[in-house]
Parts: sequence; structure tokens; C-alpha cells
Amino acid sequence: MKKILHATDFSENAIPALKYALNLSKKLDTSLFVIHVFDYPTIFDKDLKEPYINLEDKTYITQQNKLINFCNSNYEGDLGEVDVSFEAIENKSILNGIIEKAKNLNADLIITGTKSEKVLKELLLGKTALKLIEKAPCPVLTVPKAICASNIKTIVYASDFEENDICAIYDLVHIAKPYEATIKIVHVSKNENSSVLQEKSWFEQLLKEKIKYDKIETKIIFSDNVFDSLRTYLADENADIVAMLERDSKGLVKMLFHTDLVKKMESLGNIPLLSFNGHRM
Repeated sequence: MKKILHATDFSENAIPALKYALNLSKKLDTSLFVIHVFDYPTIFDKDLKEPYINLEDKTYITQQNKLINFCNSNYEGDLGEVDVSFEAIENKSILNGIIEKAKNLNADLIITGTKSEKVLKELLLGKTALKLIEKAPCPVLTVPKAICASNIKTIVYASDFEENDICAIYDLVHIAKPYEATIKIVHVSKNENSSVLQEKSWFEQLLKEKIKYDKIETKIIFSDNVFDSLRTYLADENADIVAMLERDSKGLVKMLFHTDLVKKMESLGNIPLLSFNGHRM
């Protein structure tokens, strides 16, 4: 992992995600790109006192300075110890601005806050809650509350025991290894039968062949209520991150994001959610 992208809107709710992004980037020794996506105010119905191009330049400078000041004033550490850069970006769509920048950077990870008011409003508008995950060229980590990323010990990966999960877990190791964190792979099944146990055995063998990391465990939970069982497991294991692979027709991410993003995230115990897009595995 080399490049992390973090988008902020300067709101109070965006501060935890900013701190998380800075701490994670420092620990992983990656470059961090902090951006703010803004749109010019509607000015065409007003009498301009100066040329439009001057207004453009001034707006960029204002937003850029605001971004730098926001980061300086809300990070307790030394920004000089982090490979971080700042950029104000003009785009009518916050979502498109984030995605375009991620593609241009060839970013390895996007970090955003679920309670960032402007971003959240756009993500939930018109049934577009999954758009960032669906369109982003890399995994998306959403940070729901003030958590410090300097002490990640347990990462839970919700798996369907599929081959694509191996690719996601391979990427997950890049986050786990610097922290010496344990990756706990959990599969929730409604039916207890031999086929599920066979899938687990096949999956564990594939893990050994493809991934060289000792601190990985696998577990099956048999339950009729997938979401509640996952929530209980996360609490019992004191998970610091929950990760999962988004799929077209099924998958826990689809269920989590379908109705109310904030309530679902809070019901998971305010745990950062790392979402992988199945199309890019």
C-alpha cells in the first residue's frame, strides 16, 4: 500500500476520520492525500465586481488554506512526520470529485467519515448509498466515530468462503502486518451441514497457499440472523475494523448500506468498516 486518499468537508463530524487517516498513514508509511471537494457559488445572477478568473483563483486559494488550517488545528501529532499533501478540488459532485482524484492518484485506499454531513447527504440521496464503494477504484474505509488508528489489534473479515475473499484478505494483510494485528475470518451460515465444513477446509487450504501471514483465524457461526450474529461476534472479539467484500446479488455490505447507513454503522458498535468491491478483486 502506497497511497491513501482522505476527503473532508471541514465539519466537526469529519475530524475523527481525519485523525484516523493521518495515524493510519503514518503507521503504514504511506503517502496521504487530503482533499476537500467544493463547488463555486452561483454568481451568474449577480453583478461581478471583478473578473471571473480572479474569483476562481481566490476561491481555490481560500479553500486550500482552509484545508491546511483545518488539518493543522485538528491533528495532535506532528504533520511533519507524515507524508501528507493537501488539495482543494472544484467539482459539482463531492462523490465524483473523490472518485476522479482516487483514479488519478491510483490510490490504494479511500478513507471517509460516515457522519461527514455533506458527503453523507450526497451518499444517501436518491438511493446512492453504495455509489462510493461501487465506483471507487480501491477499497473504502468509513470511520464512524472518534477512534485512534494507532492500536489496531483485531480485524474481522466477514467471508462467504469464496476465492475473491482471498484477494481482499491479501490486501488486508498490508494493514494488519504493521500493527501485528490478528485477522479473524468469520462466516455466518444458517445451516449446519457437511458442505459448509468442507468449504471452510478448502478455504483454509487456499489461504495457506496464497497468503503468508501467521495471525489469521477462521470461524463458522451457525445462526438464522446473520446481522445480529455478526454484531455480537464483533463485540465479543473487540474488533477494531470489520472488513467485507461487496457483491452484486448478495453480501453483508449490501444489507448494511441499503436502508440507513448511520444507524447500521452505530449498531455495529461504531467500528470502522472496510469495504472491498468484488468487481476489482
